[in-house]
Amino acid sequence: MTGREDGPVKGAGTPWAEELLDHLRPNGRDVRRVVAWLADGVEGTAALEDATGALLAGTRVPLDEDLVAEIVAGRIASAAWEGDGRHQRLVRVERPHSATPGVLAVSRAAPFDRRAADMVTHTAQVVELLLRARETTAAGRRLERATADLRLAILQLLMVEDIVSARRVAAGLWPGLLDTDSACVYVLEGTAEERDRLAEDCLRATDEQALVVRCPAVDQHVIIVAPDENLARELRSLIEGRPQTFIGGSSRQSLARTATAYGQAVSALAVAHFRPDNAAVYAERTHPERLMDPALLHAWTAELLRPLDTLAHHTHGELLATTRLGLEFTAVNAAKVLGVSRNTVRARMERVEGLLGTDFSDLTVRALVHLALNTQVGMEQGPGAEQSAPVALGDLLTGPALRAWALDLLGRLDPDARDLRRTLRTWIAAGGNSERTAQTLGVHAQTVREHVRSAEPVLERQLLAAGSDLYEVVLAHLATGDLDPPRLAA
Repeated sequence: MTGREDGPVKGAGTPWAEELLDHLRPNGRDVRRVVAWLADGVEGTAALEDATGALLAGTRVPLDEDLVAEIVAGRIASAAWEGDGRHQRLVRVERPHSATPGVLAVSRAAPFDRRAADMVTHTAQVVELLLRARETTAAGRRLERATADLRLAILQLLMVEDIVSARRVAAGLWPGLLDTDSACVYVLEGTAEERDRLAEDCLRATDEQALVVRCPAVDQHVIIVAPDENLARELRSLIEGRPQTFIGGSSRQSLARTATAYGQAVSALAVAHFRPDNAAVYAERTHPERLMDPALLHAWTAELLRPLDTLAHHTHGELLATTRLGLEFTAVNAAKVLGVSRNTVRARMERVEGLLGTDFSDLTVRALVHLALNTQVGMEQGPGAEQSAPVALGDLLTGPALRAWALDLLGRLDPDARDLRRTLRTWIAAGGNSERTAQTLGVHAQTVREHVRSAEPVLERQLLAAGSDLYEVVLAHLATGDLDPPRLAA
């Protein structure tokens, strides 16, 4: 076999040059495989080493150090050596972004005929191409990661209402992206395995005119902050033909309310799971705060949150943004979204608890503080607003429109013979703890979870995951009198 110049590689059915070219195909670009192929083809041993002698691929070959030094120094490009019953060929291999080249060394028992020598020479060229391609690919991936990290940083700045810094960061790569006062937030959900492809599809669909971020908290989610409302149609088109892909969208919000919009989008995403088109928008359903008297709601909110007015502006915004997300999601997920530790999230929320004199382990307290925090963002007057007459919580929750909505919502549960309404009411009173609820009702904890889960599609709201959906249901129980209002400092 070694004496034929144009014969096929051992065991192969095609000429060796064609096999070598196959290693340049996208699915075959592996330096180690190429070096192993060369060793098999010349019936010997092959190795790729760097200038220090570190093995990069193949099987180590004892080499003449003087010859290697000459090649590394650039005084010769290749060399042949013979001794101890072995024949060797050494070829210089340029390495991208490295001051020193590598050496491809091949050793075998038989002398090198022309075919074997050509295989070594051409393989060295292919190895150089693969090393260059690998470095280019690696550089591209590093750039993609850096760009993705930058998008996430911008989102995190928006989440804590630092709009000026977010615009400054975005201006470098995406001029004009945040030259707006408001935007919609969308959350697309697919499988974790397909998320990267979904994110790329979002970038193409929006022509990079939106902020597309792989959610740091949920592996299946892609978050999009879209200044242009017309992009909603393009994003919805991405879920067509994808039965396991869903989209939820917020109502249009100011950039300072990005965290609120994000919570709305996640809430709408839960509804999308019950929709035939796998899509939902937060504004498509009635929400309790819209049924309350605006003047009463604003006065009650200002009174409840007044203890926070003594905070410095930056601290005030940081604590409130963190608490909004902490009430919407778990501390762990809120921390991932904000880019801080979960202990930081908990410490900030505990500080707000102390200032407000409340207990966030009570779901009714969480629901009311969540209502106040989201209302406060939309109020024209911020901290330090003029005091108005105190508003009792009962006055806020007894409006006829709110009560009618609450009775209609909870009434959907009445036809179920399992008395889902009683289970849900008891579960909320127990702080969402299934074990304590089970003890109160005399049933198994799994039965409680099944009842709550069964109520979700009926109410079109996600309950087992704390957030806007659950708090709306809590407010409905307060409005109907099914639950007693909590004691609040206000």
